[in-house]
Amino acid sequence: MFVYEKKLQFPVKIATPNPKLAAMIISQYGGPDGELGASMRYLSQRYAMPYAEAKGLLTDIGTEELGHMEMVAAVVHQLTRNLTDEQVQNSPAFAPYFVDHTTGIYPTAASGFPWSAGSIQSTGDVIADLTEDLAAEQKARLTYDNILRLSDDPDVNNVIRFLREREIVHFQRFGECLRLCKEKMDARNVYLTNPAFDKQTPQPRS
Repeated sequence: MFVYEKKLQFPVKIATPNPKLAAMIISQYGGPDGELGASMRYLSQRYAMPYAEAKGLLTDIGTEELGHMEMVAAVVHQLTRNLTDEQVQNSPAFAPYFVDHTTGIYPTAASGFPWSAGSIQSTGDVIADLTEDLAAEQKARLTYDNILRLSDDPDVNNVIRFLREREIVHFQRFGECLRLCKEKMDARNVYLTNPAFDKQTPQPRS
């Protein structure tokens, strides 16, 4: 059960419309390394995670990513609120998005490719899933870095920096979780089998 608190994790107050910037930032809503994919990945992986600590971490971070989706959506909405026809026409980067969605929030990458579950994985294998999660957080941090390189709006950058810092924290927590899970697993099985199904350790080759 989720409890919805009617405020953002970090305030979003964008003063200046900028459809070009919105067309970039939308990638962290529905792009391959965005917040939607992160949330769906972690909240799906938690069910097969055999250790309570890891299951709790996936639930906590997956839930926080829902809040990050809301923040990114708020940024895009405020950057495109009350646009004039001329502002849209003068933004070739945003115009294709506008044709399909006007200024509605839609999960897509900056490149125009819509969100797909094909960008995430949930295997039930402890090592595979947590390693993917580490990579996901690192790629999200990289995407925020790229946005900061392209943005000169301080209102936007304050929000993006906050989100970037959370990716770093998540990366650290997943690293700690991976070490904890390895300690709980049979060391001989860590990279050889899925302990949920493969009950016997393969014998070393002679």
